[in-house]
Amino acid sequence: MFCGGPPMPAPLPPLRRAIAVLSVAALAALGLPVPAAAEAAAPAAAGHAAATGHAAATGHAAATAFSPDDYCLGQCLDILPPGQNGNATLVDILAHQALGTMPKHTGDQLAKYASLLAGYNGLTADRLERFFNDASFGVPPGQVASTVKPRSDVTIVRDKAYGIPHITGTTRAGTMFGAGYAAAQDRLWVMDLLRHVGRGELTSFAGGAPANRALEQSVWRNSPYTEADLEAQVERLRRMGDRGRLLYEDVTAYVAGINAYIDRCMANRNCPGEYVLTGHLDAVTNKGGPKHFTVTDLIAIAGVIGGLFGGGGGAEMQSALVRVAARARYGTAEGDRVWEAFRSRNDPETVLTLHDGQSFPFGDPPASATGVVLPDPGARPVDVTENETGSAVATDAAAAAATGPPALPELAGLMVDNARPGMSNAVVISAAKSADGHPIAVFGPQTGYFAPQLLMLQELSGPGIRARGASFAGLSMYVLLGRGVDYAWSATSSLQDITDTYALTLCEPDGTTPTVDSDHYLHEGRCVPMETLRKTNSWKPTVADPTPAGSYDLVIKRTRYGLVTWRGTVNGVPTAFTTLRSTYRHEADSAIGFQMFNDPGEMATAADFIESASHVSFAFNWFYVNATQAAYFMSGANPVRSPVSDPNLPMVADTAHEWSGYDPETNTADYHPPSAHPQAVDQDYLVSWNNKQAKDYGAADGNFSFGAVHRGDLLDRPIREALANGGRLDRAETVRIVAEAAVVDLRGRRVLPDLLRVIDSAPVTDPALADAVARLRAWERAGAKREETSPGSRRYAHADAIRIMDAWWPKLVAAQFRPGLGDELYRALVDALQIDEPPSGLMRGDVTDLPVSANEAQPHRGSAFQFGWWGYVSKDLRAVLGDPVQAPLPRRFCGDGTVAGCRAVLLDSLADALAEPATVTYPGDEVCAAGDQWCADAVRQAPLGGIGHPLISWQNRPTYQQVVSFPARRGEEVGNLAKGAAATASSRENLLHPPGKAVDGDLSSRWSSAYRDGEWIQVDLGAVRTVARVVLRWEAAYGRAYRIQVSPDGGTWTTVYATEDGDGGVDNVSFAPVDARYVRMQGVRRGTSYGYSLYEFEVYAR
Repeated sequence: MFCGGPPMPAPLPPLRRAIAVLSVAALAALGLPVPAAAEAAAPAAAGHAAATGHAAATGHAAATAFSPDDYCLGQCLDILPPGQNGNATLVDILAHQALGTMPKHTGDQLAKYASLLAGYNGLTADRLERFFNDASFGVPPGQVASTVKPRSDVTIVRDKAYGIPHITGTTRAGTMFGAGYAAAQDRLWVMDLLRHVGRGELTSFAGGAPANRALEQSVWRNSPYTEADLEAQVERLRRMGDRGRLLYEDVTAYVAGINAYIDRCMANRNCPGEYVLTGHLDAVTNKGGPKHFTVTDLIAIAGVIGGLFGGGGGAEMQSALVRVAARARYGTAEGDRVWEAFRSRNDPETVLTLHDGQSFPFGDPPASATGVVLPDPGARPVDVTENETGSAVATDAAAAAATGPPALPELAGLMVDNARPGMSNAVVISAAKSADGHPIAVFGPQTGYFAPQLLMLQELSGPGIRARGASFAGLSMYVLLGRGVDYAWSATSSLQDITDTYALTLCEPDGTTPTVDSDHYLHEGRCVPMETLRKTNSWKPTVADPTPAGSYDLVIKRTRYGLVTWRGTVNGVPTAFTTLRSTYRHEADSAIGFQMFNDPGEMATAADFIESASHVSFAFNWFYVNATQAAYFMSGANPVRSPVSDPNLPMVADTAHEWSGYDPETNTADYHPPSAHPQAVDQDYLVSWNNKQAKDYGAADGNFSFGAVHRGDLLDRPIREALANGGRLDRAETVRIVAEAAVVDLRGRRVLPDLLRVIDSAPVTDPALADAVARLRAWERAGAKREETSPGSRRYAHADAIRIMDAWWPKLVAAQFRPGLGDELYRALVDALQIDEPPSGLMRGDVTDLPVSANEAQPHRGSAFQFGWWGYVSKDLRAVLGDPVQAPLPRRFCGDGTVAGCRAVLLDSLADALAEPATVTYPGDEVCAAGDQWCADAVRQAPLGGIGHPLISWQNRPTYQQVVSFPARRGEEVGNLAKGAAATASSRENLLHPPGKAVDGDLSSRWSSAYRDGEWIQVDLGAVRTVARVVLRWEAAYGRAYRIQVSPDGGTWTTVYATEDGDGGVDNVSFAPVDARYVRMQGVRRGTSYGYSLYEFEVYAR
């Protein structure tokens, strides 16, 4: 959700570069290890890599013969840029800064990921592996890069292709130990950052840079804990039945694995170099270094991840202030109608994940609701800092000017806001609508782009666990999103309401008049104290972060009704407003659901999946596919609210409005059963891009984003159109739809047509305006995409139109709505919902100044168009044009409500946009020059450590993306029918490479033909068998054009597949099942000057 100039981090000045080169040599002389293998310097831009059109050779090497329990048969693919290796020694970092080298597997997935933008048009199934990696289970012997046994009951094998750890334990404890060890190998520094973030200690650990301060303050507002709080969560695990006890044992073994690696890297003096640069490790004496992890550290990390991606609700104050302002503007009755309309709680025009009319009522205010509390204007979020000294007092701009950019960039782009989580997207096609009768899934989380990534890849195999996929650093005892033996799963953030706001009347224990700063409140007639949670942080300059010395206290108050997050008055009475979240103090509970996802015995069917997902307390949309079923379930600890409580607004803090069964000592309550949660099995298709889940499932309190125009439309509409009139989708076309949606400007696709209709109601006589309208029209007709003119050009097609739209949108929104709403209501709405979320992330125009901001945009983060006023603009324009509008706004706002009046407003704001210099629309930053449109949008792998990466062209796409379709399920035959069978060929290159070598199951041996076109190899299966798939594992000499043919008798041949555009590597060819005894690869044209050469010629029944 997080989320040109030089493609790499700003280069060192010549003197520093020379010092760095000398430092590499000097440190090597001191005995610090110099990496044995490193990648070459990264390309000047990932666009250049995309221009090659083909993945690196190592991508093909990743393909493996299939494991006996792998029912995906090569149709499970994934990718996670920039690379698996997230640990760099000090020598690695200095060499990177001085010479541009990179540790191996640090960035080798980035170019492949980026190249999809140039290759999604005309995409076919046999080309998917150009853009994604094979996610099959296991590593064949020829592809093993390393094997490590950190203890006797676990083995960690890393593959040559991308360095992914494949962890196999003979005991469950060994598997967990190996997972912890491998996680520390790949992400120790990131794990250490996250545990300090979760404990509210980031600045003391990593430096006082402004973004570090902002992040730890946002965490302290959302999930502040004492050590006793964290230990209490651990103790709860032991009391949560068999699964809870197993979870505790898993976590304990996982932590032991992390600490074993810490001991090893300290002994070998190759711990991450960031510890040296931040002053935690002496490179000469080896004193200091990473401290051992504890189980409570993992709870702290879970609080961060849950806050970033699994929250929902808690923005009742923003919503209430909109209602207050609306009443002040229009009166109570009309003001409430205006509030409801902009609230978009149940907008009938919004896109739904469950679109077959399923109703899941939730969140509506009861008719008998009491205790609603509306704050007086002027209520503000609390400041969670006290006793600031040094640079903590200075403004962010002053601090940056004084110090310059840090050597290790701060955690820019991360901000925990429970009401605005982000994690998306997902597309699932049911078996009934897929081309081959098996469900298809293209899904993954938008967790931002970092280097190293917050996520890491792994495969886990041990008693009760068999999965491969992605996990967050520090929480990788289980695969969190990925695949099992014959199923796959993923999630998006649901934003559902698991958080409420209560109003507490303040008091003073001595009976004096309270103020808004009082730290006592009335409960059942008594003046009771608030609990103070305090953390003191201090920092000083380091090589990594030169921010001058400073300190402050993080302070927040805790009450029976949660954390005090706002203060103000109600009818003049001082009041504290608290946030009560159902998952607070229960972050560890959700791990049981993830544990079940990894257990094949708990995930065989859609019903099993729903049961497993129901154990996740965080607010997520979950998706699942196996060979025959597709399913959806929305998880979350939805509290059962009092029948007189309105969850959409702050409510009075008393027992009558508490959650059913609420226990403030443990923050537990009664929760809605799984049957009440939105869910579906085998709906024709499912889409989610953080949109509304189902009819009547109301948007959470301060979530105003489920409106008439939503980015989910960019997935839903093309899929619905493709499936109309009996249409079917295959994997490649589904990927194409998702990839195209990733480059579409939502405003240009869904709102610009109506803007042009209003403008076209009369001739545009001004030449400059007419030219701008013509450019906008041409862009809209071309699909309103933000795509380069050619791969690597770093310039958009229709660049002028895009610049016009970027400059125009904030101006037209203000011109269209501010006069009619008035300043106070307009500002309140901006506080509740930002007006735009462009790809550049550079919010301009009117933005909120609340520290718990709705302004989600961050530069270079990829994700865009989740929150904005495009639905409001669309409804208002359509009303002005006289179009039918469901749930219209209560009045017309554009101009005087007429087409002519609206047109004048639009043209005036367009003229203002044309006058805006590009350097204002796209201000520069540390990686982009002012006015550079492509660079402003470009995705940056924000450095969390000392290794940087090139920018890649903007794409609104999952960070970790899976493409899966299972042709078989457990119990069905998935063996290679050709293995060991009789093979013959038209020729052989020599005696060393006979045709039998292509069916011996050995990827180090091969068949090769004579050096001419038209050669063939065939296999006799011994009897007529059902055949539906052929896998060709090519040596470098591949077939450019070839046919797959089958025969019942070896004499009459039928072609079941043909290609003219083979590219070598691994061709996984599926076709309609046929009965045959003989299967042949008939070459037509070679891809090289050599013959045809196959490591393996495999045949499958599925």
